[in-house]
Amino acid sequence: MKNEAYLAGGCFWCLDAAFRMVRGVDLVESGYAGGNNENPSYEEVGTGNTGHAETIRIVFDNQYISYKEILEIFFALHDPTTLNKQGNDVGTQYRSAIFYLDEDQKKIAEDILIEVSKIWEDKVVTELVKLDKFYRAEEYHQDYFNKNPESGYCQIIINPKLKKFKDSYSKYLKN
Repeated sequence: MKNEAYLAGGCFWCLDAAFRMVRGVDLVESGYAGGNNENPSYEEVGTGNTGHAETIRIVFDNQYISYKEILEIFFALHDPTTLNKQGNDVGTQYRSAIFYLDEDQKKIAEDILIEVSKIWEDKVVTELVKLDKFYRAEEYHQDYFNKNPESGYCQIIINPKLKKFKDSYSKYLKN
C-alpha cells in the first residue's frame, strides 16, 4: 500500500538524496510546507518570511518500509536539536518538522519523538504539525544531488551525509 511522508530537516537536497536510495521509496519531491504564502518560490522561502520549511514529500510502499522506519531514517539524517538551523543553513526554512497526514501518523511521530528525545542530550525541537499544503519546488531542485554531483555543496555537505547513511543504514538501501 502506498503512503506519504512530509519531512523538513534542513536543506531539502540532503534529505532528497538519501531517501531516493531507500528501498520501498517510489518518489521523492522537494518542496515547501508549513507557511502562509500560496505557491511560494525558492527566493521567497529563502527570506525566512513566508513561514515555509524546505520539505520533502516521500511516496513509499508499506510492504517494504513503514512510516516509523521513514521517521527513524529522518532522525538519523539531521540534528533535531538545533532550532531553525542545520549546519551552516540558518533560518526558519531550515527547521526540523514532521508534517503528518492523519492521526495514525501523528501517533507514530509522537512515539518516535519520545524515543529520540531520550537519545539526544539537547532538547529535540522538531515540530509536529498537520500538513496543510505542500508546494513542489522548482524543477532544478528535484533530484539535485544526482543532477549536480560535482557542485561544492554536494561534495562538501551531501556526500559525507550519504556515506554515513549508507554505512549505518545499509539494510534500508535499494539493491
